[in-house]
Amino acid sequence: MNLPKNILDFTVVIPTYNGANRLPEVLDKLQQQTNTENILGEIIVVDNNSTDNTAELVKKYQNNWPYSFPLRYCFEAKQGAAFARKKGIQEAKSNLIGFLDDDNIPDNNWVISAYNFAQKHPEAGAFGSLIKGEFETELPPNFERIKAFLAIKEGDKETLFNPRLKYLPPSAGLVIKKQAWLESVPENCILSGRVEGSMLTGEDTEALAHIQSKGWQIWYNPEMKITHKIPATRLTREYLIPFMGGIGLSKYVIRMVGVKWYVKPFLLLLYFISDLRKILFHLLRYNISLKTDLVAACEMELYLKSVISPFYLWSKGYLK
Repeated sequence: MNLPKNILDFTVVIPTYNGANRLPEVLDKLQQQTNTENILGEIIVVDNNSTDNTAELVKKYQNNWPYSFPLRYCFEAKQGAAFARKKGIQEAKSNLIGFLDDDNIPDNNWVISAYNFAQKHPEAGAFGSLIKGEFETELPPNFERIKAFLAIKEGDKETLFNPRLKYLPPSAGLVIKKQAWLESVPENCILSGRVEGSMLTGEDTEALAHIQSKGWQIWYNPEMKITHKIPATRLTREYLIPFMGGIGLSKYVIRMVGVKWYVKPFLLLLYFISDLRKILFHLLRYNISLKTDLVAACEMELYLKSVISPFYLWSKGYLK
């Protein structure tokens, strides 16, 4: 594969949809990055077909931008996080690309920590950040059990993700190597991200699974710290149940990345049995409280939708 020539050291990509009210805090924090004097970089805001004044906001920042990394703006009309990230990768002028959502606030040393980690681990195709949650409202009881699904990741040790466990870092604060992406990720993935009317998700995990299946390592780097700002609306039953269902519905895609076609039927049966067992044990433990225990209800929705994932995806045309 003929890879594009990289002329910079690091690119920050910020995909956003109607993020005019959230972007300022992210952009302000990026202006405060430390120890980047010897790094050539850029910052790209990818406007994913916003209907607010995102474009005008970025232009205003560009007119008075003091940081050495130039601020760029580009537009992606296709709705979905996967399309916005893909656009950022196409536009990036460096091999190292760090992704920040418009509700991710990086610590002052996030860029330099990411750059240094890449030098230390040349075999890493991607690596994730330590993600602290900042919540607008009180957390439901036992929230710890599902916090990882809301892009919360903590721990003070560098960790190499085991391919057999099918567990990968979230896209918030994720750094990928453009080379790894171009060599590994299909031109058209199955999942594209949540859009209006659909909570189907997992597009970031699908891409990472492809990178990992091609032999690249995936790491967790606790020196890269970000704060994920989570509004009260994302902690309601009305949001969380469909959200967890969307994760469950995407399971089949993630589970089958890199699996030979002749192995898939047997693996599908094993996953089916495993998911049914989880549902049974969950019912036995939480049956009476499922209507009042939000976290238990979220877990049940995840298990139920995981069972029907392959059938749902096929019926909707995702697997054709």
